Amino acid sequence: MTYQLEGKVVFITGPARGIGAETARRLASRGARLSLVGLEPELLAALASELGEGHVWFECDVTDQAALGRAAAGTVEALGRIDVVIANAGVACNGTVAVGPVEALVRTIDVNLTGVVRTVCATLAHVVESRGYYLLVSSAAALAPFPGISTYAAAKSGVEQFGNVLRLELAHKGVAVGVAHPSWIDTDMVRDAREDLAGFSEMLGKLPGPFGRVTPLGDCAEAFVRAVERRKRKVYVPRTLAAAAVLRQLFMSPLADYLMGRQTRKTLPRVEAEVRALGRSFGAHSCGLGAKAGDGETRKG
Repeated sequence: MTYQLEGKVVFITGPARGIGAETARRLASRGARLSLVGLEPELLAALASELGEGHVWFECDVTDQAALGRAAAGTVEALGRIDVVIANAGVACNGTVAVGPVEALVRTIDVNLTGVVRTVCATLAHVVESRGYYLLVSSAAALAPFPGISTYAAAKSGVEQFGNVLRLELAHKGVAVGVAHPSWIDTDMVRDAREDLAGFSEMLGKLPGPFGRVTPLGDCAEAFVRAVERRKRKVYVPRTLAAAAVLRQLFMSPLADYLMGRQTRKTLPRVEAEVRALGRSFGAHSCGLGAKAGDGETRKG
């Protein structure tokens, strides 16, 4: 049974760029009304204007509960309800634990995991009222360990289990919960990493199957829209990641450690050296350092 998107209000975090922006476009084309919640207000305003009348945007750092509360309340005031929440906001810091400043490592967890929890808490009463749907964005990083993404993988693993439990807690209230596992998607985040760190591209080329593949942005956005339409519990991008999810214990075995260690023994020190030379912890297009002045500001599209 298809969940009709016409007239539904979708609250989406991290829509200024990449997966969030393209998903918003495709949802709007199916008649949904969007509440665009995130940083980079100029991009949010431009996207709301592009989508046309009936959409709103809110400048909001997802680690700020008060700002999220204002965004949720503003959405209901402007659009009347919240039917769907896509918790998509995310950042990834460069390098390993050895070279990553602790504040960048912790910030990655705060945005990617705590931000999802805060987003759910800020919107829960409204989604329960509409018997709606949550799509929480985890990652392929929750399925298999790879060097250089420790806190990102930890956060995304947390999102997966948070979503699995939330699904059980909300089922009797008529709310469905999905967890998405995208691998590498052709976004600014991935392009920044490939441009900044030659060693990253080398490692990517050696990863097995879907873990080493970069998926077009449109494919991921379309998968997210289908997930909302079908209120799916699991989404894998690319779909071949579903098999990896079943076999995930193999990726955490001593044999996997040995094989990965052989590949990364030479490339990982190179990545660490590149991160030190880069002089920053996040990609050039990332909002990893958080909100700027004016957090909580809202505008209609």
